[in-house]
Amino acid sequence: MSIGGIEGIGGLAGAGFTPFQAPRIDGAGGAGGVSGVSGAGGAGGVSGTQSFSDLVLDGIDQLEGIQDKASSLGVQAATGQLDNIHDYTLAASQAQVTTQLTVAVRNKAMEAFTEIMRMPI
Repeated sequence: MSIGGIEGIGGLAGAGFTPFQAPRIDGAGGAGGVSGVSGAGGAGGVSGTQSFSDLVLDGIDQLEGIQDKASSLGVQAATGQLDNIHDYTLAASQAQVTTQLTVAVRNKAMEAFTEIMRMPI
């Protein structure tokens, strides 16, 4: 029994087979998003080319919106105006996880900056 290389599978080598295509953020991902990744680029994708600072600011704005929603639902739950308490529970959990993710990304960025500053010139 012999197993042929990837060239022997359905003529992939002649069809321009590339084993890996790195994802990139640009407008080529269908309805906007990350191209080169299947399943990405839905309605929540990036439309057009954005700078890193724009992406960071958009993420912080989204975090603020999630926290505001959780806060307003918390007030409604405390005053008895909220019919379904699970709406507040879900919003509070989402705000907590989003905040933790934002802090983790910030910490990694600070570690990278510190490491770059330690590099000899």
